Amino acid sequence: MNKTIAAIAIVLSPFLAVPGYGQLIVAHRGSSHTAPENTLAAFRLAWQEEADAIEGDFYLTKDGEIVCLHDKNTKRTAPGQTVLDVAKSTLAELRGLDVGSWKDKRYAGEKIPTLHEVLATIPLQKKIFIEVKCGPEITPILKKQLEASNLKSEQITIICFDEKVVRECRNEMPQYQANWLTSYKRTKERGVWIPAADEVVRRVKKSGATGLGTQGNTEVIDERFVDILREAGIELHVWTINDAKQARYFSGLEFESITTDKPAEIRAALPYPLK
Repeated sequence: MNKTIAAIAIVLSPFLAVPGYGQLIVAHRGSSHTAPENTLAAFRLAWQEEADAIEGDFYLTKDGEIVCLHDKNTKRTAPGQTVLDVAKSTLAELRGLDVGSWKDKRYAGEKIPTLHEVLATIPLQKKIFIEVKCGPEITPILKKQLEASNLKSEQITIICFDEKVVRECRNEMPQYQANWLTSYKRTKERGVWIPAADEVVRRVKKSGATGLGTQGNTEVIDERFVDILREAGIELHVWTINDAKQARYFSGLEFESITTDKPAEIRAALPYPLK
């Protein structure tokens, strides 16, 4: 390499390493379009499909374990079996269920994983978005397990719809990012979408969250909405985007991450490289 080319390479290297913008692709409950959601099979498939991060839902069991499951009970993902309420069941009871067969017979025998098991799947430089589905009672155990893991703090983001949980996690675990989650509804009286951007900012600030995880409602999320949030110093993350056109829309608005059930498909649909 001659001196001129070397000099150019040095100048350009930061830009080559970190392109103008792009999005982290977050596998929603793992690669859940193909594999049974919130199982080790789904998370491993997400890594095979080169997702940048996985997202999973977590509850505290009766005996103080943290397990990965979206619903309060097992009815939907363990059909035809004993219905267990996660908060009223032990880990051993929950592990007796098959949560893979409902999706496809090739996933028969998949069990509800623990947080420990999910964390163990995460490669170097990859991330996890931990959605807390219960209340602040999970915080002490979550803190202990995360700090005992081999993950760096920057690999972990905690997310939750409950502002109290976000605030508690930020107070007890300030080393981790935390996103407050919101969806939107249209009022009957005026036909406007709530919460509006100003209210979202207020609630994010009140919770102490570092970012917003927003439902991908394109009737709500526009350039003005984004500008208001960014001016307040709030990171923007969107869920759950399975349509290529929508993914490009949020990519154009420079969201930090796009959560999807189809990580490989959405990755291929985006015109921009990763950050």
